[in-house]
Amino acid sequence: MLFTLKTKSLCRNLLLIFSLSLFFSCQKDLSLEDGGTVVVTPPDLSTKINSSVSGFVTDENDAAVMGASVQFGSSSITTDKYGYFEAKNVQVVKEAAVVTVIKPGYFKGIKTYMAKEGKAAFFRIKLIPKTTVGNVNAASGGTVTLANGLSIKLPSGSIVNAATNAIYTGTVNVAAYWINPTAADLNQIMPGDLRGINTEGTLKLLQTFGMAAVELTGASGELLQIANGQKATLTLPIPSSLSASAPATIPLWYFDEVNGLWKQEGSATKTGNTYVGDVSHFSFWNCDVPANYVQFNCTLKNSAGNPLPYTMVKITVVGTSNSGWGFTDSSGYVGGAVPANANLLMEVFANYGCTTPVYTQTFTTTNVNISLGVITVPTANILATISGTVTNCASMPVTNGYIIIQEGYVFTRYPLNNIGAYSFNKIFCSFPQTVLLIGEDAATQQQSANVTYVINAGVNTVANIQACGVTSQQFITYTINSTPYSFTSPADTFSYFNNLQTWISLTGYKPTPPSSNVSFQMTNAGVGVGSSQTLQNFFASQILDSIHITTPILVNITEYGAVGQFTAGNFTGIFTGAAPANTLYNVSCNFRLRRNN
Repeated sequence: MLFTLKTKSLCRNLLLIFSLSLFFSCQKDLSLEDGGTVVVTPPDLSTKINSSVSGFVTDENDAAVMGASVQFGSSSITTDKYGYFEAKNVQVVKEAAVVTVIKPGYFKGIKTYMAKEGKAAFFRIKLIPKTTVGNVNAASGGTVTLANGLSIKLPSGSIVNAATNAIYTGTVNVAAYWINPTAADLNQIMPGDLRGINTEGTLKLLQTFGMAAVELTGASGELLQIANGQKATLTLPIPSSLSASAPATIPLWYFDEVNGLWKQEGSATKTGNTYVGDVSHFSFWNCDVPANYVQFNCTLKNSAGNPLPYTMVKITVVGTSNSGWGFTDSSGYVGGAVPANANLLMEVFANYGCTTPVYTQTFTTTNVNISLGVITVPTANILATISGTVTNCASMPVTNGYIIIQEGYVFTRYPLNNIGAYSFNKIFCSFPQTVLLIGEDAATQQQSANVTYVINAGVNTVANIQACGVTSQQFITYTINSTPYSFTSPADTFSYFNNLQTWISLTGYKPTPPSSNVSFQMTNAGVGVGSSQTLQNFFASQILDSIHITTPILVNITEYGAVGQFTAGNFTGIFTGAAPANTLYNVSCNFRLRRNN
């Protein structure tokens, strides 16, 4: 189908929040013919290539998420104690490779990118909590409204069991989350890469004015959906900074989790400071204006010609505050979809915690793909080269392991070579910079004690780190009404998070079928060896009931090491269930988990 080329005026007037997904190929989405028209072809979702991907998964508090299942092509892997995952040489769809993160208690974290031969994608993915925000009686219908203005209205008699399509008449639990289109971490939390297929079957770059995640479940936890022929009403707030540019009507798009792309379906109308539209099913929904795009790429190196890996690149439409960003791969390469016929500003940051870019450059796109080639970033005062070795308990080189560097809550992981050595370049916001280094022996499940190191500009040679002496053995064992259950490392994975204020959360995950998980939360009131903390909640896959604590349960702390070391303890208590009424669950639990913060 032919379309008149009008992208110049469109892109300059749009407040585009575009995706900078990594490692795109030079796909010819647009080709100019005589007469100023663009030939648009449907996306190719059948051609596959081999690709690799790695990254870190965090929760809403930026804490590492352990035990999350990461699905990539035909591969399924699990995040480690740092929230890290890596899959190599997996066959994926070239134009839309999909990375899906699954963790109980959270909506799916999904990233999409255009795979490029010989390039490995890198992501930082932040999960959003799947929290029940209200209840509706299915028979009579009703409305659930969040404090931020997100609203879900279900008509009477419109809900079915998603698996059986049978009419559901009980209580509908509504889990929902509004994704703010102006949020600084939008690119980490939103699904996909802000590309979508319109009703004509063409692939477009999307300008978002707000997204929502919605899931309906029944009283027994069963997944629910809207019945065929019925529609619910979805109301999404419009941020004040986008209100003036928000059109009177806007296309609605839902996220296709299989293809990793948004799909146009219906529209929404601007009503005051909200968009209101009808939807036929629930998943992720998005209010977007579509636009044409081109492919962009570049490679970042320092003055010595060495790549700058895992470096944040931000691109902004000049004259707006709306941006997209991504990270370079291990070779310093980054690429993505950017607006066609637009004036753009590229900024390079050491990480997303830095406020001042280390490099800036403006460039202008037309309607053809653009490469800025190799860019030399002046790094004389911000670059550190960090080198060292890691040995095992026998003082031999670790040939299967990693050096992990932690800056605040941010982990970055570098593999060791075949003689147990590492050397990498990293830019920092400023110097001196104190980091935490951990050597890890993947073969023996041993790690080093925490090594605090002060990084300065230039060459930093770290003394040998021995990945030994600290067993990585972790466990959560418990009984429910005398039936035992056990989660142990390295087969199972664990997470620990201290909000540094009032509570500590601990989680175990068993990936082998049938997968299961356990989690509990306790107070953080002078926690230490010999202290007793109050248990605030407990969840286990083996209990399908909604339970609560009627008599206070104390958690006895028997071990509490430094960050990177371990906390251990135990508790015993009785939980009261709701269905059938007053069912009692006698639980006894022992645990040992690594402190991540």
